[in-house]
Amino acid sequence: MAKNPDPLLPITSYAGRTRTLDDWATVFNLAIVVLPDRPEGAGFVPIIERIFATFGDSDVRTIICVPTTPAIAKRIVGSEIDNWLVWCDPERAFVDSLGLERLPAFVHLRQDTTLVGSAQGWSPTEWQKVANEIARHEHWTAPIVSGRGDPSPTPGWPIAS
Repeated sequence: MAKNPDPLLPITSYAGRTRTLDDWATVFNLAIVVLPDRPEGAGFVPIIERIFATFGDSDVRTIICVPTTPAIAKRIVGSEIDNWLVWCDPERAFVDSLGLERLPAFVHLRQDTTLVGSAQGWSPTEWQKVANEIARHEHWTAPIVSGRGDPSPTPGWPIAS
């Protein structure tokens, strides 16, 4: 079950910048898509594109987290890796701190890093609920999360220890 993460947890971006979680959230709430560290994770990039296209100009920071090395994260995220804030979590410290059990996941954290909502696995309905809550909180338009060609709904993949 998802829970409030450790705000003092150091997190490193694909670009190599390390900050604590509370530093990453200093100015904005966070909308984080956590992808599985497997080839199937790339299938969720179009979903991320829709979510980030809508929230990109809002007061929520949109982030991808891949619990793996930068090299594998680049293979999963592809050419968009330089356009988005991508966290690499090879030790799975962030996903463990959040209490996530299955990926992909969509997580909304307040500016103080407390958990507002999350969806684990790929359920378009549950991800839409998280997106709607973010939009309500930010006084913004909610993205349409699901679209043609998306992966089939799945409970996701267990997070390997």
